[in-house]
Amino acid sequence: MPSAVSAQPPRREKPRETRLRALDGLRLVAALMVAAYHYGGRDGEVSQAWGSSPSLQFPTLHELFAYGCLGVQVFFVISGFVICMSGWGRSLRSFFASRAARLLPAYWAAIILVTAVFALPVVAYKAVSPSDALLNLTMLQQPLGVDRVLGVCWTLWAEIRFYALFALCVVLPGATRRRVIMFCAFWTLGAAIAQAAQEPLLNLVLMPEYAPYFIGGVGLYLVHRDRRDAYAWGIVVVSWLIGQHYAVERLWHAPEVQAFSYRSSLGIVLVVTLGFLAVAAIALGWLSWANWRWLTVAGALTYPFYLVHEHLGWVVIKVLHQDLGIPSYATVLLTVASMLLLARLLNRGVEDWATPLLRRELAKIPRKN
Repeated sequence: MPSAVSAQPPRREKPRETRLRALDGLRLVAALMVAAYHYGGRDGEVSQAWGSSPSLQFPTLHELFAYGCLGVQVFFVISGFVICMSGWGRSLRSFFASRAARLLPAYWAAIILVTAVFALPVVAYKAVSPSDALLNLTMLQQPLGVDRVLGVCWTLWAEIRFYALFALCVVLPGATRRRVIMFCAFWTLGAAIAQAAQEPLLNLVLMPEYAPYFIGGVGLYLVHRDRRDAYAWGIVVVSWLIGQHYAVERLWHAPEVQAFSYRSSLGIVLVVTLGFLAVAAIALGWLSWANWRWLTVAGALTYPFYLVHEHLGWVVIKVLHQDLGIPSYATVLLTVASMLLLARLLNRGVEDWATPLLRRELAKIPRKN
């Protein structure tokens, strides 16, 4: 006769929630930070759109907008988390298909759209040459020294290098906790050596100034899997310590009268810290209550918005502020809204059908002849 214990049906574990909607919301927050920087936190070509320096358009907020560039560092932490999560248990083919299908359709559409708009006679901004525009479709314009159609695409070049490192070191041999920890440890050490050696090839591959954010995000995914993992927490803390150093080194300068982009070192450290803490809160499940469906839509809009907001935003700002005389703050809000609407159109009109189609085609196993 079977015992009472053996007669009980096997206990099924509750499936892990695969969609972290709070992470989608944080993506959009980071994108809006970058937009605030591009519209009101820096000089350059956006001054041409406003007709004067944004520091004059936003006498109070321009100093706050200047910190928006740190949204890129927050993006990189999120990317480390997401890539480790999506690459775990996947084959190299599936991982490549997923990443390519996620990045390319909206990117191609943005390249074509921005090139076409900048080629219009009524638009005063200089367009890249047809040859350079075509090369931009490969995403290799940065290493090849070609003019960029999209100003923000330098971040995609950093992302691609991260994907390649993670694919070769973790996805190809198979993701395990031990392998991911070793990957983070060796990349951290290798990046430090590259910085000390000042060897261009090592710097290009190991990206010392960006590595701690990606590595920190990977560590936070390990925390998401096991919040008591001391090694994972060690990776996160070391990455934060190195990351805040690079952010201050790259973005801080001594205050001076003409320094539009002046940021305090404490402010830079605070923004980087808040970025790490926000992803940590999501990893620990503290924001699981933020499970609204609209956050998924927000996450879907983030990438196309990020691609088009800078260059096309200049055109919209020029029309709204200089041509129509709309006040600065209303112009910013309307420009953000118009770029979000365009992102929605790109998401529905391009990504919704092209992303699954490209993923399916790239994931196919070719037939043997």
